[in-house]
Amino acid sequence: MQTRYDFGADEGRPIVYVRPVHVADLPEDMREQAMGSTTLYALHSAEGERLALVRDRRLAFVLARQNNMTPVTVH
Repeated sequence: MQTRYDFGADEGRPIVYVRPVHVADLPEDMREQAMGSTTLYALHSAEGERLALVRDRRLAFVLARQNNMTPVTVH
């Protein structure tokens, strides 16, 4: 099937991927800073670079939008 579809104008906003990270999987110095949390949320660029770690999913989405990025969930 070779039908073209117009997805609309490119908004120019980069996609950032949000995924849960188990604190136990982080380096020791980062685990100490987690202050009792068992899960944090990582924001990654399309190239896979970790941009930030935050305490909850909602904050991850807010942070992405405040920085003109489009957040999407990764399972």
